[in-house]
Amino acid sequence: MKVFAFAAACVAAGVLLAGCSSTKSSTPSDASTSEGPKSDFQYLFDRPSTWTEKKVDTLPVMPQPGDLLPFNVSQNTPLQFALDAKSLTVDSDGVIRYTVVITSPSGARNVNYEGIRCEDYSWKLYAGLNADHDGWDRTVENDWARIENGDLNAYHAALYQDYFCTSKLPVGKADVIVNNIRYKRVNSTLIRGS
Repeated sequence: MKVFAFAAACVAAGVLLAGCSSTKSSTPSDASTSEGPKSDFQYLFDRPSTWTEKKVDTLPVMPQPGDLLPFNVSQNTPLQFALDAKSLTVDSDGVIRYTVVITSPSGARNVNYEGIRCEDYSWKLYAGLNADHDGWDRTVENDWARIENGDLNAYHAALYQDYFCTSKLPVGKADVIVNNIRYKRVNSTLIRGS
């Protein structure tokens, strides 16, 4: 009985996916071809994305010590990680943009303005601290890259998994995310909101 129910569910899912996709019937242009009729059938998951990234024209002000919210990445890393609460935005393109400050035990700092995309588990660097340590350097900008897991300093994965995203969507607006980081509410204890 379970096998029959599973088979019926599989057939129903296939019919649903086929019904949701657009099909066009076409006839072969050359009657001598033996491949049969062509179809534009596509599964919903195979359709190309129409996502367009919002242009980032202006960058946030450099972070101030009082606005930094520390967050945990790994018990084994000597680095300290903090997010600038005033820089965090959840934009209309679905990207969560933020300034992160990474401090070594000797006091050296990296400051980056970045974005994380919940939909496809990726991140992007928009700017980094310039050589004079008084502004942004946009020449370091990179393309979207997959977030790496398991690294000692994998702070993108920690932000994505612990604070930013759930079910490939942002957990809420910027103030919700900032409060979750401020009060160390991670993963299953997150407060979600619109």
